[in-house]
Amino acid sequence: MDLGHIDLNLLRVLDVIFEERNLVRAGLRLHLSQSAVSHALGRLRESLGDELFVRTGKGLEPTARALLLAPQLREALSRIEQSLGVQPFDPRSSTRRFVIAANDHITAVFVAKLSQRLEKQAPAISLVILPSTRLDLAEQIDVGRIDLAIGVFAQVPPRLQSQTVATLTEVLVMRKGHPAGRRRLTLAELGRYPLLTISVGGNEDGAISGFIVERGLARQSEMFNRPALEDALASAGVKPNFRVTVPHSLSIPSLLVDSDMISIVPATLAREFASANTVLVRELPYRAEGAVLRAVWHRRNEHDPACAWLRDEVRKAALS
Repeated sequence: MDLGHIDLNLLRVLDVIFEERNLVRAGLRLHLSQSAVSHALGRLRESLGDELFVRTGKGLEPTARALLLAPQLREALSRIEQSLGVQPFDPRSSTRRFVIAANDHITAVFVAKLSQRLEKQAPAISLVILPSTRLDLAEQIDVGRIDLAIGVFAQVPPRLQSQTVATLTEVLVMRKGHPAGRRRLTLAELGRYPLLTISVGGNEDGAISGFIVERGLARQSEMFNRPALEDALASAGVKPNFRVTVPHSLSIPSLLVDSDMISIVPATLAREFASANTVLVRELPYRAEGAVLRAVWHRRNEHDPACAWLRDEVRKAALS
């Protein structure tokens, strides 16, 4: 095939359509109208002699030819970008604006440490924190409106990259003076007290086993290991008493005041509560596997020096 007969700009369009499987979203990414993207796809089909994508009830599905082309095309585009070179990133002089998606727990614990680091090392850089609980999180990452999402993800699609930030273990928190605070609880005792839990979505929002799946990205909807709790209590012949469920973790201390409720939260969050001298922190009377906290970003930002720097700062903040 003679490359002279192909507009190389169309290859970028093909790459984005393959990721998005939707002409409207591809247009947003490319800053083109839907009709312009459709016209570009038509030219690609004519040049390559293949339909490339067919419409289905789930969107555009790639043909066998497109599936063969896509990984090689992405690698070729990455090499071209690296060959052209990029300007070195200087955090001390940069005025870059980064958008991070995180829930209130991550913001209070990890983003707070990140902000402290940036204040000293990158005084002109600004951070915008958006709620990671939004239902269009994956789409916002795809279209480039979110640089980094920090959270617990059970599944990350191939178009996104991720790195481990920390492992979150669970503990119990209760008000000071709580009758269960004198010693470690047994499972039977835990079953007798009402529970205060954190959830940002249930079955009605499409959550399955504590996670909401959107465009291949499975994000945590419940901030505790429900199966571990239910299995442990079942072994003791009791059922959990879910009294109150809230979407915001920072409301926990105020809800525990003058209440015998007990809450199950990440240990990192419990330490923040305890530092304010508002709650008691106790170990779980059962085993619960720790949740892996990850930073997730789009693959196109893998070699962006500014984004790479931000990811490294997030990692260092989590270790501090």
